[in-house]
Amino acid sequence: MTGAADPFIRPAGSAAAPAAAPMSATVQVAAALAEVGPEWDPLLASAGFQSSRAWFEALVAAALPPGTQPQFWMIGAGGRPLLLLPMLAGPGRRLCSLTTAYTTLFQPLAAPGATDAELHAAGAAAGRLCRAWPHATLEALDPDWPGLPPFLAGLRAAGLGVRRYLHFGNWHEPVATWDAYLASRPGPLRETIRRKSRACARMPEVRIEVVSGGDALAPALEAYESVYARSWKQPEPAPGLAAALLPRAAAAGALRLGVMWSGSQPVAAQYWTVRNGVAIVLKLAHDDAWRALSPGTVLTAHMIRSLIAEDGVQDLDFGRGDDAYKQSWASLRRQRIGVLIAPVWRPRGAAVLFRHDIGNLLRTVRRLATTAKL
Repeated sequence: MTGAADPFIRPAGSAAAPAAAPMSATVQVAAALAEVGPEWDPLLASAGFQSSRAWFEALVAAALPPGTQPQFWMIGAGGRPLLLLPMLAGPGRRLCSLTTAYTTLFQPLAAPGATDAELHAAGAAAGRLCRAWPHATLEALDPDWPGLPPFLAGLRAAGLGVRRYLHFGNWHEPVATWDAYLASRPGPLRETIRRKSRACARMPEVRIEVVSGGDALAPALEAYESVYARSWKQPEPAPGLAAALLPRAAAAGALRLGVMWSGSQPVAAQYWTVRNGVAIVLKLAHDDAWRALSPGTVLTAHMIRSLIAEDGVQDLDFGRGDDAYKQSWASLRRQRIGVLIAPVWRPRGAAVLFRHDIGNLLRTVRRLATTAKL
């Protein structure tokens, strides 16, 4: 009597089916964004505004440190774009992501629908390029991005050491309506918004405009620069960025530039970008000579109300860092991380990884010692 074949027993002399070969990806490096063709536009449009062509054009035009050179790693597989990795090469053979002090979120730009296997292959391809450098860093990453684990696994498969580290905090607030948002703010902020907004409304010389482009952009940009120059803030690390970014953001439909005026004098200004329901405030300033009006608070409240009502924004992003004022405007903090990448077989790469690991160990020891004393 013959029964059904046992699937776990292979007949003698038969060969096992060969394992599928790992997917392979290739890399081309463009020295300018203009060399990145339109076939890559779906990747540049797949995330927020800070992953867009307009954003990177502005950074390259006005925000790069001296002596650095942008690189755009175009990683493809099977004849199609798979992942775009904007990078920055600098003096001393330094390599990092194309990020600046203005970047609130960076991520490798994957093709929509890319699988884990494809992202692993893209990471391995990027890793083969990274092996030529002493070390590299990727900054401002979202640790919860689903594509990050397979991408980092690909880097490791290329023989690289990979370490995560904490980069900066990012305060944000989900929103639905202005009334609900305002009701959830701390009492002192609500009261300041109520009193000062009413006081400004009674002053016919005070007005607020929100500019998204057109002929009003140039004078509004000039007003912003004037306010910033008179504010308490330190000089910008890239003073030409606003002039480079705002027209590009306006052309992309992403700009919201708010200016508060007293007569012909601008007294507060700030600009936001809007994309995919997220509004990010990049810069804000006010002239302290007008502090009695609380112009910064009044303008921020007006902008948020407009962003919710006019743009349907669902999340307010207050940018990089844990500045105390942000905790009045937002209640949620998320961590952005960096990733250190280095070839473990090179002395310089091994030394970078060693210093990182020792630093982590010392911080852990100090934290435990502090806890033990409590």
